[in-house]
Amino acid sequence: MPYFDAMLPRAPLYTERLCLRPYEPADAAAFFELLHADRPRFQPSFPDRLQAVRCLADADAALSAFADDWRTGRFYVFGIWHRAAGEYIGDICLMPQQKGQAEIGYYLAAAAEGQGYAREALTAVTEFGFGPVGSQRLLVRCFLSNERGQAVARAIGFQPEPPPKRPVWFRNSDAMSQIRRFWLVRM
Repeated sequence: MPYFDAMLPRAPLYTERLCLRPYEPADAAAFFELLHADRPRFQPSFPDRLQAVRCLADADAALSAFADDWRTGRFYVFGIWHRAAGEYIGDICLMPQQKGQAEIGYYLAAAAEGQGYAREALTAVTEFGFGPVGSQRLLVRCFLSNERGQAVARAIGFQPEPPPKRPVWFRNSDAMSQIRRFWLVRM
């Protein structure tokens, strides 16, 4: 939940090249098409989103749920649009947690990767998290194999958390050992 009583306005965030804005019902087709086109690529990192959005009707329901989550302060989800082209290229969200912490997750269409868009979007949502949401610590999680995602987090100033110490017998069976956590603390 946000750390104040007022509901945050559903306002867009702008970067040099991007518009991050809360989804509208008219975005359902673009939202579904991007998820569907990159489904195998997104499966390891976003299985819940893919499970929830299997058809266009599911996309409508998901966007409605995102709006409800925004109103309650449970979850802030932005679609990412390229400003000049007007093209939908991805998604980024911030989920407030306990003790002033929030987690950020994001994905881009394959064609949009490698152009600095993730860095722009993450910078904007980091400012949103520390500003209007009132978070004190932000978290980004990446698979160890996701070097690009880790590089984006580091470029914004997120610092990797040392891997947790676990008994040797437990390490190989723990899927969490394949995930790297990055933190940024409000200064």
